[in-house]
Amino acid sequence: MQLSRRKFFTLAGASAAGSLMMSPLQALYAKKANGESVFGGGYGPLVPDPNGLLDLPRRFKYEAFSRTGELMSDGSLVPGGHDGMAAFPGPGNTVILVRNHELSPNSTTEVVGPNPYDPLCKGGTTTLQVRPNRQLVNHYASLSGTYRNCAGGPTPWGSWITCEENTSTLETNTPGNATNVSESHGYNFEVPARAKAPVNPVPLVAMGRFNHEAVAIDPRTGIVYETEDRGDSLFYRFIPSQRNNLSKGGTLQALAIKNMPQAKTFADFPKRQPMSVEWVTIDNPDPATDTVRVEGFDKGAAQFARGEGLWYGHGEVYFCCTNGGSVDANGRPNGFGQVWRYFPDRDKIELFVEAQSADELDGPDNIVVAPHGDLIVCEDGADEQFLVGVTPNGELYRLAKNAINDSEFAGACFSPDGQTMFVNIQTPGITFAIWGPWNSQRRA
Repeated sequence: MQLSRRKFFTLAGASAAGSLMMSPLQALYAKKANGESVFGGGYGPLVPDPNGLLDLPRRFKYEAFSRTGELMSDGSLVPGGHDGMAAFPGPGNTVILVRNHELSPNSTTEVVGPNPYDPLCKGGTTTLQVRPNRQLVNHYASLSGTYRNCAGGPTPWGSWITCEENTSTLETNTPGNATNVSESHGYNFEVPARAKAPVNPVPLVAMGRFNHEAVAIDPRTGIVYETEDRGDSLFYRFIPSQRNNLSKGGTLQALAIKNMPQAKTFADFPKRQPMSVEWVTIDNPDPATDTVRVEGFDKGAAQFARGEGLWYGHGEVYFCCTNGGSVDANGRPNGFGQVWRYFPDRDKIELFVEAQSADELDGPDNIVVAPHGDLIVCEDGADEQFLVGVTPNGELYRLAKNAINDSEFAGACFSPDGQTMFVNIQTPGITFAIWGPWNSQRRA
């Protein structure tokens, strides 16, 4: 995750409760448009944590585990850079977490595995198994040797797609550079949630080699949607040749807006006006240089201002453009961000939300839909960092505060039974299990 990004909602991952997401977003947008207050009491004020880790409302508790530097079950140390994550049902009523580590070749920690994709790279994933009482059973490396594993997304068949946010190759190496690589990067990799040992790293080449951010899968069709973290990014879809088997290849396409070839959507685009789209096929999804988006744009695809998080639900796809926004008094995009909505059944797209300021939220990052209906947003701003909730009525409240430092929250997700929220603080690298009266009718 780069320093200047994420000025509004980043929609990452999927949730069984996803269909509830539209109501909070629409309500929040309506309140802002009408000039109403968007702040509510939530679960009450945050109580300072005597351990100095995580401030929570009264009646909420947490367990912290799998910290950077701790010894894991496989004998290696927990790497740093805790990032995107998803929860899956495990054996014996346990929860399995697959967690990204956003690490570069010059990072001070690494994911250690016996079969790294690139021995010079330190990113990857770790897998954690957690008991119903929120105690860690084991944790171990599940993918190693990849570059800057930022976000991704869970699949309907029980695996995690982890995304490389870097496109380095041997040709981009320079003598003596600490970030040199020995393989080409910019790929997605699949990690089965129940894999008990590091997977064989197989790049999903047909899904494209570019600066990947996140994926979301339409369970009705098997089509995979992908975002790209670039200032002139495209929005992609991957149509697999064999449903639920991404390694068998398929067709990569980029979205174009009909009658608007090479549209640049960065600022002053009309809101809530569905526009018909078409898809242009990428002939070379695995180019020697970082040119997938160049090919797509040359064929008429629309450019977006740094596509990042991605979410599917209620038959719709939402994705964030971090650097988009309305034009300020000086004629420059404010850069607070946009949320776009794509309708697969209608093949239309619309600008759903456009942020006007960062007053209410400071660099929101990952987002998850809670089973009780609220959105939980991870902040990644410049100062104090919070988990911010958005109620179905469109009210904002603070659910948690990073009491350690100003590092971002990341990877929020809920256990399959909806009782526990898991989330990371990226640095120094800690995973938390949080529980409490999620369904409380009294919102202080």
